[in-house]
Amino acid sequence: MPSTTRHHDQAEHAAALTGIRVLDLSRVLAGPFCTMLLADYGADVIKIEAPGRGDDTRHWGPPWAGGESAYFLAVNRNKRSLTLNLKHERGRRILYELVTRSDVLIENFKVGTTRRLGIDYDSLRELNPGLIYCSITGYGQTGPYRKRPGYDFVIQAEGGIMSITGPADGEPHKVGVAIVDITAGLFAATAILAALHHRERTGEGQFIDIGLLDAQVGWLANVAQNYLVSGTVPRRYGNAHPNIVPYEVFPTADGYVAVGIGNDRQYRRFCEVVGRMDLWEDERFQTNPGRVEHREELIPRLRELFRSRPTAAWLELLHAANIPAAPINTVAQVLNDPHVLARGMVQTVHHPTAGELKLVGPVAKLSATPATVRRPPPLLGEHTVNVLTDVLGYDETTIAHLQREGVI
Repeated sequence: MPSTTRHHDQAEHAAALTGIRVLDLSRVLAGPFCTMLLADYGADVIKIEAPGRGDDTRHWGPPWAGGESAYFLAVNRNKRSLTLNLKHERGRRILYELVTRSDVLIENFKVGTTRRLGIDYDSLRELNPGLIYCSITGYGQTGPYRKRPGYDFVIQAEGGIMSITGPADGEPHKVGVAIVDITAGLFAATAILAALHHRERTGEGQFIDIGLLDAQVGWLANVAQNYLVSGTVPRRYGNAHPNIVPYEVFPTADGYVAVGIGNDRQYRRFCEVVGRMDLWEDERFQTNPGRVEHREELIPRLRELFRSRPTAAWLELLHAANIPAAPINTVAQVLNDPHVLARGMVQTVHHPTAGELKLVGPVAKLSATPATVRRPPPLLGEHTVNVLTDVLGYDETTIAHLQREGVI
């Protein structure tokens, strides 16, 4: 059943997950990304790290800001850091105490590790039947691959996305960010919210099993369904789309422009505004299925057309006609874009060593319970004393003894 002891700052009272405490035993990206989302929504996330070294990504640099890696800073805001040696019996006892006062636990140990440590779901639900326990691993807790280590790049290869990413006549490519980790974190966050809703109705906690490979397969989406329906193995289309034409990047007189024409009305309007009604009057191109079937005839004509004007001229023309089009922005251009800034997607927080630190802000805009950036990513063990006194009521003597024993 839900825990009854809570800690939250005054700023968190309007947040959606006020009253929810999360123990984050995960490292690197998928788990920390998930817990950052929960923290943005107001959950009290306690990041439990090994003394001395902490999360692996603290050392994944350069670049650095105030001695902290940019990688770590990206996914650990709004959390408190508690150092705890889970290989030490006293460290595990502290975790057990925290479990009785928490709602959610997330970990990404290899399959079997938590059982050896005595911190697996079956052990912890004896202490808190309402605990929601989320495990993120490479391949999940079942199946023949369950004991393999799983890394984003390897899963991108194994899960099919690299086979459909990259130039049509080139080698397979990975996605430029660790997209499997990110989507696994998203799946984990939504599953946790569903489990919290179930517990609200029943008082019952549960175990959530998230596999990176499952996440990758799950977001193959229409590409997977194309195969299941047709039996045809999907191939790489470069920047083109397997089911929509024209929907790709075109070279211009001075660069590139991305054009996404999603229906026949948009295509006809496009032909009108560019003065090429011949590309509409050709019956082969009047429907999307026809354009897909005859892409080899249509696309070369469009590529020749787009080379006739610079990118800015194309964007002005297409935007005026309400046709989806965009430049190929660099990351710097994106993070300085006036619309991105107006949406609060870059926020500034004061960090104890880095000073004023810019972070990518929360995505979801909730009208009544807005997601917020309240705390900077924590220094290693920054909140150890705070958590032990605030949550567990430990005194200074006890904390000093734990430090001498190497527990914290």
